[in-house]
Amino acid sequence: MSGITLIITFAISIVVMILAISKFKLHPFLAIMGTSLVLGMIVGIPLKDLPGVLGAGFSGIFTSIGLVIILGALIGIILEKTGAAVKLAEIVVGIVGKKRPELAMLIMGWVVSIPVFCDSGFVILDPIRKAMVKKTKTSAVATAVALSAGLYTSHVFIPPTPGPIAAAGTLGLADNLLLVIGIGALVSIPTLIAAYFFAIFIGKKVKSISEKEEKVTAEDYDHIMESFGELPSAFMATAPIIAPILLMAMGSIANVLKWQGAALTIFAFLGNPLIALTVGLLFGIALLVSTKKMHLFNSMTNDTLKTVGPILFVTAAGGVLGRVIVTAGFVDYIKANATFISSVGIFFPFIISAILKTAQGSSTVALTTTAGIMGAYNASGTMMEVLGLTSPMAAALSVMAIAAGAMTVSHANDSYFWVVTNFGDMTPEDGYKTQTMVTLVMGLVSMAFIFLLSLVLL
Repeated sequence: MSGITLIITFAISIVVMILAISKFKLHPFLAIMGTSLVLGMIVGIPLKDLPGVLGAGFSGIFTSIGLVIILGALIGIILEKTGAAVKLAEIVVGIVGKKRPELAMLIMGWVVSIPVFCDSGFVILDPIRKAMVKKTKTSAVATAVALSAGLYTSHVFIPPTPGPIAAAGTLGLADNLLLVIGIGALVSIPTLIAAYFFAIFIGKKVKSISEKEEKVTAEDYDHIMESFGELPSAFMATAPIIAPILLMAMGSIANVLKWQGAALTIFAFLGNPLIALTVGLLFGIALLVSTKKMHLFNSMTNDTLKTVGPILFVTAAGGVLGRVIVTAGFVDYIKANATFISSVGIFFPFIISAILKTAQGSSTVALTTTAGIMGAYNASGTMMEVLGLTSPMAAALSVMAIAAGAMTVSHANDSYFWVVTNFGDMTPEDGYKTQTMVTLVMGLVSMAFIFLLSLVLL
């Protein structure tokens, strides 16, 4: 099979995969793997070679990024269970102040969701949000939207959240996560600014159910903070996040400055994301000891593996689909007719990811599947090569484009939509006006900024 028939077959397979996930509720892992197998057979990959193609795509993802995802998620759950996430929130409020509750919620969410899943982060921080609403007499909807947006921004843009880690690894940046973290933080700035002004705007238009009924049941902010008990110190709460970033930074500096001998060896070793996150985990264990919760470490590890297991398998399935696409000759055909596709450039991964996100609801699935379709920037015969995105910076911006698509948009098929709507005390209709619209604004603004960065950096 060749030519336009090949492209039509690919397009149909993606539609079938999306329908299987969204309409027929088939697990994304099975849907992507099944699509990959059937697609490989239809396009004519020899049956004797097909198992090897599937296996290579699957194992490649685990080899490059599997342990990093597990370590990042484990650090996150330790911060959540020890109260360190609440301590981070307290630090943010101390810096920003209680007089700017929307801004405090926005930044609080952004910081907490770097290691903690956005769904969990909203549940953890919602009592603090409600207390601040009562104390400051501000809009409950504005603070809910701001908190949601802050959490969502770092959830899709900044490792060690599993989604962006997986996308970075698939695109060939497993050993260069610091670059992804840095670019993710940069892209966060206009995204958060847009979300902040939207939260202020929509807070004047939409009221929560309690506000409509003029009921206020939230406890006082200070009382809420006291209810969490003794929180970890600022150092212990931040060390599991800061230490890996500093180590990766030192590893990058050692390479850039061309250090020699033992210094280069030591910092290159410690700066490897796998080792850096292991050091972060050691600080997390120290945090467990200091909070007298070391006895929970085993159950936390089990919970982490249960959480990241589906993510790892969906990520690996995305790698399988990407390998089938390359082996079948899709990329070769696109190369021969690359005039249009190359003109799309950095927007291509955004469009694919946004379609997947809107259709099936999961940002992580959109991130990992799109990354699998794109392939590694430093490998031949991938979509990244076709698009001319063949440098580490181009790969980092591609991760950002995929992430921007993965937040566009959150609606009724997204569990986070219901977390924000229900805990934010809003009706589903108001959820569309707030959560769905803010993710649309954030996705478009972030992608526009990523495009501008590509003009300067590529």
